[in-house]
Amino acid sequence: MITQTIKTVLCATASLLAFNTFATASHPNIVVILCDDLGYGDVQCLNPENGKIKTPHVDKLAEQGMVFTDAHSGSSVCTPTRYGLLTGRYSWRTRLQRGVVQGFAPCLIAPDRLTVAGLLKQQGYATAILGKWHLDFQYQDPDTGEILPKKGSAPVGATIPDGPVSRGFDFYHGFHHAGHMDRIIENDKVIEILEEIHCLPRLTEKSVAYIEKRAKTPEQPFFLYVPLGSPHTPIVPSKEWQGKSELGPYGDFVMQTDATVGAITDALKKHGLADNTLLIFTSDNGCSKQAGISALRKQGHYVSAQYRGSKADSWDGGHRVPFIVRWPGKVEAGSSCDQLITLVDLFATVSEITGENAPDMAEDSVSFLPALSDLPIVSTRKGVVHHSISGHFAYRQGKWKLILARGSGGWTSPKENQVKADALPAQLYDMEKDPGEQNNLYLSHPEVAQRLLANLTADIQNGRSTDGSASQNDVENIVLWKSQRTRGRR
Repeated sequence: MITQTIKTVLCATASLLAFNTFATASHPNIVVILCDDLGYGDVQCLNPENGKIKTPHVDKLAEQGMVFTDAHSGSSVCTPTRYGLLTGRYSWRTRLQRGVVQGFAPCLIAPDRLTVAGLLKQQGYATAILGKWHLDFQYQDPDTGEILPKKGSAPVGATIPDGPVSRGFDFYHGFHHAGHMDRIIENDKVIEILEEIHCLPRLTEKSVAYIEKRAKTPEQPFFLYVPLGSPHTPIVPSKEWQGKSELGPYGDFVMQTDATVGAITDALKKHGLADNTLLIFTSDNGCSKQAGISALRKQGHYVSAQYRGSKADSWDGGHRVPFIVRWPGKVEAGSSCDQLITLVDLFATVSEITGENAPDMAEDSVSFLPALSDLPIVSTRKGVVHHSISGHFAYRQGKWKLILARGSGGWTSPKENQVKADALPAQLYDMEKDPGEQNNLYLSHPEVAQRLLANLTADIQNGRSTDGSASQNDVENIVLWKSQRTRGRR
């Protein structure tokens, strides 16, 4: 008994010392690759039985680092996830209560709100974004300064007063969203029109070039955020990738996206930066219906693996995402973590890694840094909030998940207007026993449903889900129950 106690104490001490080395180590380079609409099951090593698309480079990352098996995007669609990742705050606290933004509007991130890039810039990092912004910005006439109305696409030469370079980034090369993917922007100006099929190769080329450039000044750490536009629509694999997957254009585009990950990791290795770089690979939400999910399933490929639903939904297929962390010498190769995290947690994690306390304005962010040393995450947040395209809320605490919707809350049948008249007003699932969300326990466990509902309500009303200074949402009267019939039955 004494021997076992001593072993336990020594083990705990060693773990604590290992954890403390993160805060005292020199600032690492940080690279975040955010895919667009890549499903959890689209990464082959995460879906070995029903993943038919080859993803050798991402699989290799998993072999070299840690896989988080219970990681979630901040929303089941694009814009809200990107807002949360950069700010540490849920997007539904802003004017965006459902759906995504379309551009030609003031930036969703307020000018006085610190981003991950801004935080790192304050600590001496070079910061860059290469890819999709999708958080709104305005276009100006370069001669008159007049804000351009939304009429088609912005012309070459238009300037951008409130884009990424005004939100903490030193350098930007990319586009706003899929509908304007052909308008390439550098820093604060539209510089050219580029056919969509060339967009992914361009981002690959720019990412490799940026890493090469930073290698010339190794004394300054860098933060590289690569929000790819793939494999989102338009699904346009380059000619050399067409037919590679034998599963159609979507499979080809996923393989090309995987190759981009390989190009970035190869560049880090080539320039001697891999060992001092924290690399995170993930996705903004689940796979889109536009990928041809039914046809892929007939060929044996399940885009959401064992999880129900896909992009836009409240079910886990909408927001459970691949999340892999590689950090040589800090994160054990080939390891995994089943602790619950969300992309909103990047802010607090980066803050802690660099020895900076996360500011109070990162209201919903919790550091997952302990998990990288196989330690429990310490959190004042009781649970994680999920949000669907239509604004339906869901709440996850431990093994329990409450969905305030009668159907998917998104694009998968049954949608809210398709459910039966006698459907229950909400859904409650035991995610340990029922990861496929098939057995609704809302009636049999009312005490659990009420506890989760109370936590969700408090997180919304308090303006934050973590302890900290008083905070407020940007809008009043956030609607908790989105389905009219649901609200009428409560």
